[in-house]
Amino acid sequence: MLVANEIKSEFLTGDYIVLEPMTLEHTAALSLAAADGELWTLWYTSVPQPDEMKLYIETALASEKAGEALAFVVRDTHSGEIIGSTRICRWDQKNRRLEIGYTWYAKRAQRTGVNSEAKLLLLQYAFETLDVMAVEFRTHWCNQTSREAITRLGAKQDGVLRNHQLLADGTVRDTVIYSIIDSEWPWVKENLLARLSKHALVAE
Repeated sequence: MLVANEIKSEFLTGDYIVLEPMTLEHTAALSLAAADGELWTLWYTSVPQPDEMKLYIETALASEKAGEALAFVVRDTHSGEIIGSTRICRWDQKNRRLEIGYTWYAKRAQRTGVNSEAKLLLLQYAFETLDVMAVEFRTHWCNQTSREAITRLGAKQDGVLRNHQLLADGTVRDTVIYSIIDSEWPWVKENLLARLSKHALVAE
């Protein structure tokens, strides 16, 4: 079984962002990113409050040590600021499957090319370096924006886990599961590259 320190030695670098291995040294910067938009108040995602960030990172690193996850912070290549977090999780190495999740961005980085490039970097890493057969995405049934974004990636809906989670506010979450399989990756990659080209044209 591969563990984090054996494979996560290099940053994943794009034009807009760099995904760099998460460490406890990122606690303050991630807290600032989460404060931009007070992301912990959003019902549709799970973002820690600043005073919970250290535990959030420690939990991610424990999953890495178990060979189940790879956690990254998202750094803006132009400003140099940390603008969010994302993670490979539920990594089933035996069956060559994993999930991309725990993704959130500071308000200023939302609705930009950041998420498309982050997904491109992680999917490329998953299929071309980790050699997985499938990548999953999961979201709340009621989060229509997230569901549409996942569909635009080229992911197919696999099913719904009903009454899947009891959330902090007492509501019950039905979770929708999507996936991209290895035979679909070449088309998905072309689609993401085309979307990023459009963002570049707008920026210019």
